[in-house]
Amino acid sequence: MSWSDRRKVLALLAAAPLAACGFSPAYAPGGAAHALREAVALAEPKDRDGFDFANRLQDRLGRASAARFRLDWTVLAEPVGAGITPSGAITRYTLKGRASYALVRLDGGQTVTSGSVDSFTSWSTSGSTVATLSAEQSAEQDAHRRLMIILADQVVARLIAAAPQ
Repeated sequence: MSWSDRRKVLALLAAAPLAACGFSPAYAPGGAAHALREAVALAEPKDRDGFDFANRLQDRLGRASAARFRLDWTVLAEPVGAGITPSGAITRYTLKGRASYALVRLDGGQTVTSGSVDSFTSWSTSGSTVATLSAEQSAEQDAHRRLMIILADQVVARLIAAAPQ
Protein backbone atom coordinates (compact mmCIF):
# COMPACT_ATOMS: atom_id res chain seq x y z
CA MET A 1 0.00 0.00 0.00
CA SER A 2 1.47 3.34 -0.98
CA TRP A 3 1.80 6.21 1.49
CA SER A 4 -0.98 8.27 -0.15
CA ASP A 5 -3.36 5.28 0.04
CA ARG A 6 -2.60 4.96 3.77
CA ARG A 7 -3.46 8.63 4.29
CA LYS A 8 -6.85 8.13 2.61
CA VAL A 9 -7.58 5.09 4.77
CA LEU A 10 -6.57 6.95 7.94
CA ALA A 11 -8.70 9.96 6.97
CA LEU A 12 -11.73 7.71 6.43
CA LEU A 13 -11.13 5.97 9.75
CA ALA A 14 -10.86 9.34 11.53
CA ALA A 15 -14.13 10.56 9.99
CA ALA A 16 -16.07 7.36 10.77
CA PRO A 17 -16.86 8.21 14.43
CA LEU A 18 -18.29 11.60 13.38
CA ALA A 19 -20.61 9.98 10.87
CA ALA A 20 -21.72 7.38 13.42
CA CYS A 21 -22.62 9.93 16.10
CA GLY A 22 -24.91 11.95 13.84
CA PHE A 23 -22.60 14.94 13.61
CA SER A 24 -23.86 17.71 11.38
CA PRO A 25 -22.41 21.19 10.95
CA ALA A 26 -24.29 23.84 12.93
CA TYR A 27 -24.14 26.41 10.13
CA ALA A 28 -25.17 24.04 7.32
CA PRO A 29 -28.65 24.37 5.81
CA GLY A 30 -30.96 22.63 8.23
CA GLY A 31 -28.42 22.94 11.07
CA ALA A 32 -29.14 24.48 14.46
CA ALA A 33 -27.55 27.83 13.66
CA HIS A 34 -29.45 28.01 10.39
CA ALA A 35 -32.74 27.55 12.30
CA LEU A 36 -31.95 30.61 14.43
CA ARG A 37 -30.65 32.81 11.60
CA GLU A 38 -32.90 35.90 11.25
CA ALA A 39 -35.49 34.23 13.51
CA VAL A 40 -34.66 35.74 16.92
CA ALA A 41 -36.09 39.08 18.06
CA LEU A 42 -33.92 40.73 20.68
CA ALA A 43 -34.97 42.65 23.76
CA GLU A 44 -34.12 46.36 23.50
CA PRO A 45 -30.82 47.45 25.08
CA LYS A 46 -31.00 49.85 28.02
CA ASP A 47 -27.39 51.10 28.18
CA ARG A 48 -24.07 51.10 26.32
CA ASP A 49 -23.11 47.59 27.46
CA GLY A 50 -26.53 46.35 26.38
CA PHE A 51 -26.16 48.03 23.01
CA ASP A 52 -22.76 46.38 22.41
CA PHE A 53 -24.15 43.01 23.56
CA ALA A 54 -27.25 43.24 21.35
CA ASN A 55 -25.20 44.46 18.40
CA ARG A 56 -22.95 41.39 18.60
CA LEU A 57 -25.95 39.07 18.93
CA GLN A 58 -27.44 40.67 15.84
CA ASP A 59 -24.13 40.27 13.97
CA ARG A 60 -24.15 36.55 14.76
CA LEU A 61 -27.87 35.75 14.49
CA GLY A 62 -28.98 38.33 11.92
CA ARG A 63 -31.75 40.89 12.14
CA ALA A 64 -35.08 39.15 12.76
CA SER A 65 -37.08 39.48 9.56
CA ALA A 66 -39.56 36.73 10.43
CA ALA A 67 -39.09 36.22 14.16
CA ARG A 68 -40.07 32.84 15.59
CA PHE A 69 -38.27 33.39 18.90
CA ARG A 70 -37.63 36.18 21.38
CA LEU A 71 -34.38 36.43 23.30
CA ASP A 72 -34.77 38.04 26.71
CA TRP A 73 -31.45 38.97 28.25
CA THR A 74 -29.70 41.04 30.87
CA VAL A 75 -26.01 41.91 31.19
CA LEU A 76 -24.07 43.05 34.21
CA ALA A 77 -20.46 44.27 34.30
CA GLU A 78 -18.52 45.15 37.44
CA PRO A 79 -14.97 46.55 37.57
CA VAL A 80 -12.76 45.19 40.34
CA GLY A 81 -9.33 46.52 41.26
CA ALA A 82 -6.77 43.83 40.44
CA GLY A 83 -3.34 45.47 40.62
CA ILE A 84 -2.57 47.65 43.60
CA THR A 85 0.70 49.45 44.39
CA PRO A 86 2.14 49.56 47.92
CA SER A 87 0.75 53.11 48.20
CA GLY A 88 -2.77 51.84 47.42
CA ALA A 89 -3.10 53.06 43.81
CA ILE A 90 -4.95 50.72 41.49
CA THR A 91 -2.91 49.97 38.37
CA ARG A 92 -5.08 47.28 36.78
CA TYR A 93 -8.79 46.57 36.72
CA THR A 94 -10.63 43.35 35.97
CA LEU A 95 -14.08 43.72 34.47
CA LYS A 96 -16.26 40.79 35.50
CA GLY A 97 -19.42 40.22 33.51
CA ARG A 98 -22.48 38.01 33.41
CA ALA A 99 -25.19 37.64 30.80
CA SER A 100 -28.45 35.87 31.59
CA TYR A 101 -30.70 34.83 28.73
CA ALA A 102 -33.92 33.02 27.84
CA LEU A 103 -34.94 31.98 24.33
CA VAL A 104 -38.75 31.98 24.13
CA ARG A 105 -40.99 30.73 21.31
CA LEU A 106 -43.29 33.48 20.09
CA ASP A 107 -46.07 31.00 19.32
CA GLY A 108 -46.98 29.58 22.71
CA GLY A 109 -44.50 31.40 24.92
CA GLN A 110 -42.58 28.36 26.12
CA THR A 111 -38.91 28.76 27.00
CA VAL A 112 -36.67 26.80 24.64
CA THR A 113 -33.49 27.32 26.66
CA SER A 114 -32.16 29.66 29.32
CA GLY A 115 -29.07 30.16 31.38
CA SER A 116 -26.22 32.51 32.10
CA VAL A 117 -22.60 32.91 31.02
CA ASP A 118 -19.70 34.59 32.79
CA SER A 119 -16.42 36.03 31.62
CA PHE A 120 -13.94 38.79 32.33
CA THR A 121 -11.48 41.12 30.69
CA SER A 122 -8.98 43.64 32.03
CA TRP A 123 -7.38 46.98 31.40
CA SER A 124 -4.37 48.75 32.77
CA THR A 125 -4.12 52.19 34.34
CA SER A 126 -1.14 54.40 35.02
CA GLY A 127 -0.29 58.03 35.97
CA SER A 128 -2.69 60.88 36.61
CA THR A 129 -2.17 63.38 33.81
CA VAL A 130 -5.12 64.52 31.73
CA ALA A 131 -3.92 62.53 28.68
CA THR A 132 -3.54 59.40 30.81
CA LEU A 133 -7.01 59.84 32.32
CA SER A 134 -8.46 60.11 28.83
CA ALA A 135 -6.58 56.99 27.75
CA GLU A 136 -7.86 55.13 30.83
CA GLN A 137 -11.46 56.01 29.95
CA SER A 138 -10.89 54.74 26.43
CA ALA A 139 -9.29 51.54 27.79
CA GLU A 140 -12.24 51.00 30.13
CA GLN A 141 -14.78 51.51 27.33
CA ASP A 142 -12.81 49.09 25.15
CA ALA A 143 -12.79 46.52 27.96
CA HIS A 144 -16.59 46.84 28.29
CA ARG A 145 -17.00 46.38 24.52
CA ARG A 146 -14.70 43.33 24.49
CA LEU A 147 -16.55 41.79 27.42
CA MET A 148 -19.95 42.24 25.76
CA ILE A 149 -18.64 40.56 22.58
CA ILE A 150 -17.27 37.64 24.61
CA LEU A 151 -20.55 37.22 26.50
CA ALA A 152 -22.68 37.48 23.34
CA ASP A 153 -20.53 34.88 21.57
CA GLN A 154 -20.95 32.53 24.53
CA VAL A 155 -24.72 33.03 24.51
CA VAL A 156 -24.88 32.32 20.76
CA ALA A 157 -22.84 29.13 21.25
CA ARG A 158 -25.30 27.99 23.94
CA LEU A 159 -28.29 28.89 21.76
CA ILE A 160 -26.90 26.89 18.85
CA ALA A 161 -26.24 23.90 21.09
CA ALA A 162 -29.84 23.93 22.37
CA ALA A 163 -31.59 25.20 19.21
CA PRO A 164 -34.73 23.46 18.02
CA GLN A 165 -34.48 21.78 14.63
